[in-house]
Amino acid sequence: MKYFCTRRLHFLAAIVFLTGLLSVVVSAQDKDWRPVTPAELSSKQPIVEPDADAEGIFWEVRVDDSSANSLALKHYVRVKIFTERGRETFSKYDIPFTKGTKIKDVEAKVTKPDGTSVLLKKEDVVERDIIKANGFKLRVKSFAPPGLEIGSILEFRYSEALSNASANMRLILQREIPLQAVTYWVKPFEGDQGMAFHSFNVDNAKFEKEKNGFYKLAMTNVPAFREEPSMLPEDEVKKWVYIYYRNDTSKTADEYWKLMSRTMYDVSKTFLKPNDDVKAVTEQTVSGAANDEEKLRKIYDFVKREIRNLSYAEGVSEEDRKKAAEIKTPGDTLKLKMATAGDIDTLFAAMARAAGFDARLALSGDRSELFFNPSIPNLRLMLNSSSIAVKVGQDWRFFSPASYFVPFGMLSWMEESQTSLITDPKELIWKETPTSPPSASMENRTGKFKLLEDGTLVGEGRIEFTGHRAAMHKNRNRDDSAAEREKTLKEFIKANILGTAEIESFTIENASDPEKPFVYTFRIRVPGYASRTGRRIFFQPNVFERSAKPRFVATERKYDVYIEYPYSEKDDISIELPPGFALENADAPGPVRDQQGIGSHVVKMSVRDGNTLMYKRDFSWGNGGFLRFPANAYPVIKQMFEMFNKADVHQLTLRQGAAAGQ
Repeated sequence: MKYFCTRRLHFLAAIVFLTGLLSVVVSAQDKDWRPVTPAELSSKQPIVEPDADAEGIFWEVRVDDSSANSLALKHYVRVKIFTERGRETFSKYDIPFTKGTKIKDVEAKVTKPDGTSVLLKKEDVVERDIIKANGFKLRVKSFAPPGLEIGSILEFRYSEALSNASANMRLILQREIPLQAVTYWVKPFEGDQGMAFHSFNVDNAKFEKEKNGFYKLAMTNVPAFREEPSMLPEDEVKKWVYIYYRNDTSKTADEYWKLMSRTMYDVSKTFLKPNDDVKAVTEQTVSGAANDEEKLRKIYDFVKREIRNLSYAEGVSEEDRKKAAEIKTPGDTLKLKMATAGDIDTLFAAMARAAGFDARLALSGDRSELFFNPSIPNLRLMLNSSSIAVKVGQDWRFFSPASYFVPFGMLSWMEESQTSLITDPKELIWKETPTSPPSASMENRTGKFKLLEDGTLVGEGRIEFTGHRAAMHKNRNRDDSAAEREKTLKEFIKANILGTAEIESFTIENASDPEKPFVYTFRIRVPGYASRTGRRIFFQPNVFERSAKPRFVATERKYDVYIEYPYSEKDDISIELPPGFALENADAPGPVRDQQGIGSHVVKMSVRDGNTLMYKRDFSWGNGGFLRFPANAYPVIKQMFEMFNKADVHQLTLRQGAAAGQ
């Protein structure tokens, strides 16, 4: 940890964390574009990486936190385009932002190789949603730079704006293109609290004092960050610096975490205390429960069923949000019957306490972003998620009904397999949150199909998702209209089966249900599913993996392989064969397993009544909680998934006029 300035004192940084006031902001831009130099315009070769398609000449951000009530960031970027692929990459640019953040003053300028320039029109900047790999939607400001071509210089600027914000934030030093120079200027608030920073994957990061109260952080010749399939969270591998304000006097990390544990325990005592109403409802709720497990399940179900979760609900009014903002105790939540996610968790904890359990606030990291490192004494960065720890017997169990689509007994995948701090007034209590087994997050696929003589496949299918897989699809669909959900389904089916698939009818079940599986059912017609040559038809029996591709294709790997959570898949498929055709053979691919049993793939096939192929498949990954594998083990992991894929796309042959097995 390093310091470089001072800052105002906030009342208990822990309370700020608890109420979720983490923010980033920005202001308006200077209107003057800097001149493009002749050397920049005439350059034919990248400087940082010789084979780069595009390269950042500079990437600059000014962070002004001098105001007591707001934060301002100004971005200015200049990029050189070297190849057609580089031009395509920047043909549309997205600026992501979170709810409550305003992106303003978006400007772009393209200087062509002949020196002429074209400015972006204001009306060509649009807002849209994009879907991330984990199923969550992200809002972006998007623009297409006008007249972009090979040899062009692209410049763009924009501001972010959010009130009541302070500079507790990430400074990203590595981007998707190589950068000749990246620079941040940070102007902290002048007050009683010191500003500190932690650097990640960066050697010798330092801030230099400049004029007007700014501090400068700069790097040159920064290589591009390139994503790899199933990789570690970006924060684990990218170059970046985290800046924050700190006023505690802890000398060691353990002292800091003890202070935070005690502080959060004291703060949460009021939030978790049950009043008479909570006690009465709890007594009624757990009535008839045979054991502790049943009691907790009844409380969990009550909270999800009876309290409207405004963090997930549709059609939430501004009036509802104002009422929820006034909640101060679990009794208020119970009375109002609606609340945001954090207050729902505290009601669960209060009811658990009323039922006789020791229930406490537990803090953990978010492994979709960064793994917990106890040597970094920063609550906001390291333990930015929360759940409720309940002591059952001699052990601690973790619950979060606030994660609306997560079933009882599980946490969201980001909070599983995490070191968690169970708040306590005297000692440090670290506990690992459990990892749900593959069977808890299943994709169960069934289908009844008919193969026609011309290779067309017709029939109906059903895909059921549970656990983390269900949560991903529900989050992806929850804000969508019926038409958008239909589009998502069709794209999903076509991507997995075949692009020629015609979906004739479908249903989507339990899209908003917190516990039930998420289900697609559909009728389908797939021209060209099988190929016919003379008297033979060649086809893949696993309909749902018809277009499957190997998970890993690169020959080399830079980062560790990291698969987010254990999962499993089951297929139960029947295919009626065309009249007059029979299988030349019914060989099934052999089982695929590693010695430790981390992954397993087993297929069984048979023929029923002489003309119907029965196909069953069981696949699982992450058995034993194994999720991360070092980069030097990549060849072995790649080979395993290639074997899985080979078994999935296994092909059979039908011959006209042949008896089965000939």
